[in-house]
Amino acid sequence: MSEYVFPDNTVLCNFAAVDRVNLLRAVLKGEGRWVEAVHGEAEKSAKHLPKLAAVLADGWLGKPIKLDSKKARSRIEDIRLDVFGGFEDEPTKHLGEAQTCYLIAESGRFNGSSWISDDRESVQYAKGRGIATGETIDLMAAAVGAGLISDQMAFDEMRLMKALGRHPRQPRNLAELRR
Repeated sequence: MSEYVFPDNTVLCNFAAVDRVNLLRAVLKGEGRWVEAVHGEAEKSAKHLPKLAAVLADGWLGKPIKLDSKKARSRIEDIRLDVFGGFEDEPTKHLGEAQTCYLIAESGRFNGSSWISDDRESVQYAKGRGIATGETIDLMAAAVGAGLISDQMAFDEMRLMKALGRHPRQPRNLAELRR
């Protein structure tokens, strides 16, 4: 079992919106992965955020992980409907969150992996399941700590994400990015 980092599509879109996909790649250090539904969401999002196409083309998140056993599909659907408030007539709504949480917490294949999302309710559920979680702000802080970006630049990029209609939790000050 390996420890990986699974960014949600919201996180991928945040970095793509400010043309910082390469920063995300660097901070994940080859440990990023994704499930099939998140990959599909990223394909759709790339139509509106062209910089996201680089994530799809470069392959640095690996092949999308499929969860297609009958048991997995059933449990994922339960999580999607009962926990994340998905609807039967919208079969992909919250599917990425459900697949990722199932994969890390219940499949036994990726124990110790973490999930990065800016959906606070989903993050709370994941934490309750024992999944290590983070948000875009945590990845930016990790990038600052690794010397990949200055605290001021990270702060400015987070503000730009918000100005562009993205919704990651914002740092209150530069010190919050120097953890």
